[in-house]
Amino acid sequence: MSLKKVIASLKKENNFLITSHVNLEGDALGSQIGLYYLLKAIGKRAVIVDDDTIPYGYEFLPEGKIIKRFRRGKTKIDFDCLVILDCSDLRRAGEVGKIDLKGKAVINIDHHISNEIFADVNWVEPDTSSASEMVYKLYKKMGVPFEKNSALALYVGILTDTGSFHYSNTSGATHRAAAELMECGLKVNAIYRQIYETIPFSDMKLLGNILPGIKRAFAGRVVWFELERKLWAGKKISFDLSEHILSFGRAIEGVEVVCLFKENLGAKNEIRVNFRSHGRVDVNKIARIFGGGGHKTAAGATIHGRLPVVRSKVLSKVKAAVAAI
Repeated sequence: MSLKKVIASLKKENNFLITSHVNLEGDALGSQIGLYYLLKAIGKRAVIVDDDTIPYGYEFLPEGKIIKRFRRGKTKIDFDCLVILDCSDLRRAGEVGKIDLKGKAVINIDHHISNEIFADVNWVEPDTSSASEMVYKLYKKMGVPFEKNSALALYVGILTDTGSFHYSNTSGATHRAAAELMECGLKVNAIYRQIYETIPFSDMKLLGNILPGIKRAFAGRVVWFELERKLWAGKKISFDLSEHILSFGRAIEGVEVVCLFKENLGAKNEIRVNFRSHGRVDVNKIARIFGGGGHKTAAGATIHGRLPVVRSKVLSKVKAAVAAI
């Protein structure tokens, strides 16, 4: 069982580097911080280093300030073992995934069905709600008690990756895990408000400019949004609006698939495409056609090309998938 192999590796090694994917969100943060506390509890040394900084709205998380941002040629890390969480492949870890791993052990803890099984020890559970729920299982299996900070981090990871417990990846075990973590004195209403109800006014105005551009096709079964570079170039955007945009699309009656096409600011002719579905269409399969991946109901891919060309290619695959159900 991979869980047993992970535990054996955690007990064997002493110095750990913990990381996750680029574009950090709740589960990446929660699982990393939760594992950090677990390793500290069993007498190990650990550091969290990511390609990105803490995103807006998550500054309240415990140990958020100790997460270091990787700087090539400047960040010096002494470690025996790399643990990469919530990441389907090393490329998704950005610059951290490019460090020299010669002679280092690598542990892969993930719940994406598209995981490439790239490490020495791979623990991948596509049926589990989140990487944070997997770290919760580590605590239980190793007999490490939760305290308020570790419980808060893991709860945030589970909350966000289940869409506040309403996505199809939410199980009875997920609810039981959340209930146990809540017993550590968590104020769940304050946590929810901090994550979902702190959108800056300027970002909300931008969202109001984006939503009217919604388009639909295939008898209303597919909707999509386009975020052209000119919409936010030069603007300071604190909040990641993508999830809110996708949620609006998925809430429309009769919709099977929602797509969000976003021109990346840092690269010419590079489009980030996010997919959401209600489950009848496996958007992970569509994303993998374009070199991406994720889950059956939530996936993404970065595609090189001009927006109209990328949109046409993607929607043709979406149309075929919708027609097949």
